[in-house]
Amino acid sequence: MTALTDADRKKLAVDFCGLSLATPLVLLSGCVGFGEEYTRVEGFSNRDVGAVCLKGTTLEPRLGNPAHRVAETPAGMLNAIGLQNPGADHVVNKILPALDFSETRFIANVSGSTVEEYIEVTRRFDDSPIDAIEINISCPNVKEGGVAFGNDPDMSAQVVAACRAVTKKPLITKLSPNQTDIAGNARRCIEAGSDAFAVINTLMGMAIDTGTRAPVIGNNQGGLSGPAIKPIALLMVHKVYQVCKTHNIPIIGQGGVTTANDALEFLIAGASAVGIGTALFYDPLVCKTINRGILDYLRQHDIAHVSQLTGSLILHGQGTPGCSAG
Repeated sequence: MTALTDADRKKLAVDFCGLSLATPLVLLSGCVGFGEEYTRVEGFSNRDVGAVCLKGTTLEPRLGNPAHRVAETPAGMLNAIGLQNPGADHVVNKILPALDFSETRFIANVSGSTVEEYIEVTRRFDDSPIDAIEINISCPNVKEGGVAFGNDPDMSAQVVAACRAVTKKPLITKLSPNQTDIAGNARRCIEAGSDAFAVINTLMGMAIDTGTRAPVIGNNQGGLSGPAIKPIALLMVHKVYQVCKTHNIPIIGQGGVTTANDALEFLIAGASAVGIGTALFYDPLVCKTINRGILDYLRQHDIAHVSQLTGSLILHGQGTPGCSAG
């Protein structure tokens, strides 16, 4: 596959919270480790992606959940890694210095069990070269904190406000789909200081071994990702965009993206960038294909820049198709 030309890159480059992303594609947290693993894949280049979200990081090291941690499901996968990581100090002092910040943007993923832990981890990343900070308030595979924060608007806003107070870096809130009013939660997070959203995190799910009559996942339940959740994720992005568009708050749309058409759907629904996750496990070079597909679509529809697709959804009975920027 031929490399992107300078003209191609101009069409794909997007502004996200003041950060210049080379393409609208973002590698999602938990899918690329701490950013250095994929540089070993032949043919992979960080220049093909706009940003890389690092693995979820807590204040102290965590061993994660017991096995099994991953289970394949129809059109997706369950995972319950349990936020295994070496701790914030190790990530900041040992891992970040080894990353090439000239190639792409790197986003930290802050996780915790208490508001105080979120504050301390955010504070450490604020005093680092990291480009932005994603607050993981919606992790469905840990027993404490995690999904409880993300499903309660008051707690979500409390965590965002606490992190906002200790960093000036762009703050991205990762929203849970396991709640009744995701748009209302987004509104509260904007009021608390969130600069952007990642929509959505995985859905809670389970797989059962009928031979043993026990859950396949050692944590009993885990986060469902992959193509199975894409229709839900698209609707969630559309709902959150209705809140975000009046505040100029960008969204990373994510959930089951495996093709260029998937990415285009998220952009049209309201996303400014598109997250790639589960697809990387079976096609580490999928971003090259998706970038090419987006460019082909722009040419076919005589659209000058990918940003013109964001929020260009035409609901039935509301006019003729067109792009948000003309």
